[in-house]
Amino acid sequence: MKQQNTPRAIGSALLMLAFVFCLHALPAQPSAARKQILVDVAHGQKFWNDPTTMAGIDTNLVARIKYMNGELVKNATSLNANVRYVKENITPDLLAKSNILFVHIPSAKYSADEVKAIKQYLLNGGSLFVVMDSDYWSTLEQTNVNDLLGSTGIKFGGPSPVEKSGGHTKAGLMTEKGLPIPYHGARLLEGGTPFCFNNQTEEHPFGTYIDLKKGGKIIAMGDGMVSLYMTSWEGVDNYQCSEFMHDAFAWLLK
Repeated sequence: MKQQNTPRAIGSALLMLAFVFCLHALPAQPSAARKQILVDVAHGQKFWNDPTTMAGIDTNLVARIKYMNGELVKNATSLNANVRYVKENITPDLLAKSNILFVHIPSAKYSADEVKAIKQYLLNGGSLFVVMDSDYWSTLEQTNVNDLLGSTGIKFGGPSPVEKSGGHTKAGLMTEKGLPIPYHGARLLEGGTPFCFNNQTEEHPFGTYIDLKKGGKIIAMGDGMVSLYMTSWEGVDNYQCSEFMHDAFAWLLK
């Protein structure tokens, strides 16, 4: 026996059709805006560069930079972030569009306006990942990188007396577990919470971090190898550079 199309059944069907139509009519929800990692290559950086603008540079160096950029992009993508390079002065407008400023072994000075802009950026909740290394690559006379850190309590010093190769992180806020990371000579660091250490001694840590009052964050490294994605060094082939950089960027983006 056929079912009769009663007014109640017809009304229910119309309501269902209206509901389905509304679902299709709703605008698609936008995906979360991608965050921005700004890489400074405007101050005599020794290693990092924009891989798209390196015509005439030694092919071995180009290959290395393309490798590093590829690893950095992988880390960024996994955290819903993009990578951009700044090749001129760092300005408040550039920083306002960025979540992390990545400064890696500069060998030139920052202008007074750049120092002021970066300090204000940190006060406004921005994050800074700053790396130095031994005097072989850049001295504190060549670059005024300590000016960027201002009164945060973190400061780069002279060469570290610890020369043994090999380092690690301690499990904690920065890395969920201890990670083996490369080390070979470094620059002394003061202040912050140390989390990177030489394998032979915990004196003179080479990585530290600080969470500033208004949400700004800083990671400072006194050795540049892990941030160059150097997974192999002096017979060790399992340094977890990508894992380290992922965890560092993840914390800076929180």
